[in-house]
Amino acid sequence: MSEHSPPSSVEKSAINKISLRLVPFVGLMFFINFLDRTAISFAGPNGMSQDLGLTIAQFGLASGIFFIGYILLEVPSNLALHRFGARKWLARIMVSWGIVSLLFTWVSGIKELYILRILLGIAEAGFFPGAILYLSLWVPASYRSKILSLFYLAQPLTVVFGAPLAAVLIGQDGFLGLAGWRVMFLGVSIPAILVGLIAWFWLVDKPEQARWLNDDEKQWLVSELEREHATKQNSQHPSVLTVMFNGRVWMLSLIYFGFIYGLYALGFFLPTIIAGFQQQFQVTFDIFDKGLITAIPYLPAALALYLWSRDATRRGIRRWHIYIPAITGAVSIPLALFMESPFAIMVVITITACSIFSALPNFWTLPTQFLTGASAAAAVALINTIGNIAGFSAGYITGILHDLSGNYEVPMFAVGGFMLLSAVLMLMMKSYQKPADAPSIPIASQSLQEK
Repeated sequence: MSEHSPPSSVEKSAINKISLRLVPFVGLMFFINFLDRTAISFAGPNGMSQDLGLTIAQFGLASGIFFIGYILLEVPSNLALHRFGARKWLARIMVSWGIVSLLFTWVSGIKELYILRILLGIAEAGFFPGAILYLSLWVPASYRSKILSLFYLAQPLTVVFGAPLAAVLIGQDGFLGLAGWRVMFLGVSIPAILVGLIAWFWLVDKPEQARWLNDDEKQWLVSELEREHATKQNSQHPSVLTVMFNGRVWMLSLIYFGFIYGLYALGFFLPTIIAGFQQQFQVTFDIFDKGLITAIPYLPAALALYLWSRDATRRGIRRWHIYIPAITGAVSIPLALFMESPFAIMVVITITACSIFSALPNFWTLPTQFLTGASAAAAVALINTIGNIAGFSAGYITGILHDLSGNYEVPMFAVGGFMLLSAVLMLMMKSYQKPADAPSIPIASQSLQEK
């Protein structure tokens, strides 16, 4: 579809079918993935730390140790997805992490907890970049912002619905003779295994294999995707090893680092805000109340994500679709510390959440604009790996800076600094000179406009 010609009826129906058939299901997989990964944050303060005798440091290590196997296996897992096909590989990943997550129901000590967290990271490795790559390669470049925004809605909605859901499960203390936090692990693990098994039959690797597309829709999709692929292949195409040292890919990795650092710092900071509300108003929130308060910024964030990405789809991706949210987030997150009322604080935090989630689906359209095949798989995995390093380090750096300074102003300004770096690097993409080993397709081509 060109920017000026209206889409044909075949084009519309093909994209609509993909939006209804694939995106909600992969989004459900992402919802369960994020809930399983963060279940420990609900379990810890609601009985697990006490039952296992965990110190704060041990709980922090158990939370962060997940990323060791996850980070190391991101790139190999995405290359395996390219080799074996997304249907088989994503289903395998989901069943694997569901089984490991289920074992948390019967964990009895700190050593077992550490081992299971490492295994969970290994099992989940490659799911998110694999899902991004899978959906990106199903539609032409002009539709990727729309498709990825629908997929990305699962992440803020995981907090909106996942936090109260975890609270309800924890409240079932005594079910099957299990403590509430163990019931929660049981309740979030079984869906992962079941949906993973369904994925084996539901997902389709290529448009030409989709029985739910008619012949005209298949022909249009295949011809459009082959045309884009041929355009990229006509240039010097980098190998997987070359991609790992490609300056453009690393610039995208640093941009993503800033956004994910802000995302995880937001998650780290929000419980502190809620605790401050309790002290200020002399009230006590139960686990369900805390879940609802935690969800407040994420519902507007889901709406902002959808509307911002819809505009990006209509106009074609502009650089400002990414750097304006980065600047807004950079200013708003430290500004929250200077608000004098709970309402004002939550408004500013909500602006931060809206900023981060508005940028992310548009950002993920960039790697597949100039890479394809195994090189695209490697690049997407590498970028996500750097982002997960930000997720691993955000809490620790925030804690260290707080201990050194005695307040949250310094660590929150650090968060703002990382997000501002993302904005600056995105602005630099216009004049960024491609390395000699990079493909000749400019990163600001097609859906990423210079305006």
